[in-house]
Amino acid sequence: MSQPLTALVDLLGLEKLEENLFRGYSQDLGLPQLFGGQALGQSISAASQTVDTSRKVHSMHAYFLRPGDAQMPVMYQVDRVRDGGSFTTRRVTAIQKGRPIFFCSASFHAEEDSISHQQSMPAVPTPEELDGSSQLIRFPGHPIEFLHLEDSPEPARKRLWFRLKGELPDDQALHRYLLAYSSDFNLLTTALVPHGINFRSPEIQIASLDHALWFHRDVTVNDWLLYDMESPWAGSARGLARGSIYNRQGQLVASVAQEGLTRLRQQQT
Repeated sequence: MSQPLTALVDLLGLEKLEENLFRGYSQDLGLPQLFGGQALGQSISAASQTVDTSRKVHSMHAYFLRPGDAQMPVMYQVDRVRDGGSFTTRRVTAIQKGRPIFFCSASFHAEEDSISHQQSMPAVPTPEELDGSSQLIRFPGHPIEFLHLEDSPEPARKRLWFRLKGELPDDQALHRYLLAYSSDFNLLTTALVPHGINFRSPEIQIASLDHALWFHRDVTVNDWLLYDMESPWAGSARGLARGSIYNRQGQLVASVAQEGLTRLRQQQT
């Protein structure tokens, strides 16, 4: 495992302090607040540590309540809501400075035989067909890589391949909370595409308000995944974005939805 990937796995692994109580250390990505993906990944990690390994997380629904401080650790309190015959439910609250900054509900389920269908993956170039020198984006010291596809003719859509570069153990709980972490990159900014606004522009105030994630099948996050994102609506200082995540084989592995603050700042006169 590469050092950056090891550091990310350690970040999301958490320290168990007491039954149902965990501490996670923070990662500073240079944002005005704690990166939302950290809270998503760490909360799934905390919940997973209280569930039998025969059940895998299949959905999470989260709200971001207050801006987190990337210079401070985060406490995660897990509430064992229900252990049912087929499904297990957990509620996780993230706390800093004695106040909740984030909470989510997560549901776990064992594999079952059933009816099956999925929407088709869009026809796009494979990672190997793309010119990595122009489209490959890396963050220094971070294991995530993005390969951006050409702009879609649709006004509010983005498509990219992403992966966490390095070797990982075959542990589905690990791959799923790493996917939760990664799913927060790029999604909300899809709502800015039709307006030609960069998320770092001083004219826009942008922050995640909620996040929903559904896992449809096992996933391998250190192989390329296609993230197909669209924003069907924006208004009233909020934007909605949806995403579908496919593996190389064209299988839909996860679906994502997020609403966020997209507020235009008042111009100083």
